Amino acid sequence: MSARYDIVIIGLSLSSSWGNGHATTYRALIRGLRAHGKSVLFVERDVPWYANNRDLPDPDFCDLAYYDSVQDLLARYTPQLKNAGAVIVGSYVPEGIAVIDALNKMALTNWHFYDIDTPVTLARLARGEEEYLATRQIPLFTSYMSFSGGPTLDRLEQQFGARSAQALYCSVDADRYGPTGEPQHWDLGYLGTYSPDRQPVLERLLIEPARQLPDRRFVVAGAQFPPDIEWPANVERIEHVPPSEHSSFYNRQRFTLNVTRADMVAAGWSPSVRLFEAGACGTPVISDIWPGLDHLFPAETIVLASDSADVVRALRQTTASQRQAMATAARRHVLARHSATARAGELLAMLGASAIRSSA
Repeated sequence: MSARYDIVIIGLSLSSSWGNGHATTYRALIRGLRAHGKSVLFVERDVPWYANNRDLPDPDFCDLAYYDSVQDLLARYTPQLKNAGAVIVGSYVPEGIAVIDALNKMALTNWHFYDIDTPVTLARLARGEEEYLATRQIPLFTSYMSFSGGPTLDRLEQQFGARSAQALYCSVDADRYGPTGEPQHWDLGYLGTYSPDRQPVLERLLIEPARQLPDRRFVVAGAQFPPDIEWPANVERIEHVPPSEHSSFYNRQRFTLNVTRADMVAAGWSPSVRLFEAGACGTPVISDIWPGLDHLFPAETIVLASDSADVVRALRQTTASQRQAMATAARRHVLARHSATARAGELLAMLGASAIRSSA
């Protein structure tokens, strides 16, 4: 393992996509960094729920390492952290507050917080809940990179004291997501881990339409859904779809559904990776509505739905040619604006070209 990396990332998980959306985001971004010729070390806490469900234990686009405690992190990786061109700490890192305090004592000159859960983070901090980040720590970072853009960036700087708040949205690996030509099996599908605040929207935009359209096929894929949910007979349940199968999963849907967490709807400008993955696959998206969506996804690329009637109408009335036009426009837009290579370029600009050596 090299003692000198362009970027060291301490994140929730890269090795396992089970029950979290972080792994998919990090994998795409780091592959993009690799395409730019940058070397990356990703370090994650070795926890049993991910260790038992690792679908990428040996990535070929970066070095991956584990630690057992904050003390173990420092004992094993202090040279790599001190010598890195830049250090990034992600949201939801176990004992994140202690990790950040330890890194702050190293007097790093180019270190950043990457919040993949910004609206959730800020809502928790407003309630006085400090799990993986303390309010006092926000001004410590060179920059605060946020999954949410728009007014949230101003709030981070003005209310929380971030030195520089910048949007770094999720992205999609264009080499792994695209049309596969597979036959369509479901009329509408959803991919996402269970969340209590998303469930009422899923009920409204998928489960209720399934009840109204018993002759159509629906699918919900994701972990941690409670066993007492009453799924209609025409809704297929899949516990987990690994990232390697996401492209196939999207391609087998006539439409895919995007449902956004309540805090992210309130903040706006918080696109889910589902939007970009489906768009790259050429699968039309039906989405709930929130501020900034029209900027990130132009009107001709997406169907907006506020209630079950909107979804039923889209499933009944959208013709194959209309779906194809929407899919073509979405794929063109995503590949131009939201590919992993494009997003990695944005990240490198944020980190500062002078601080990152070339590994090419």
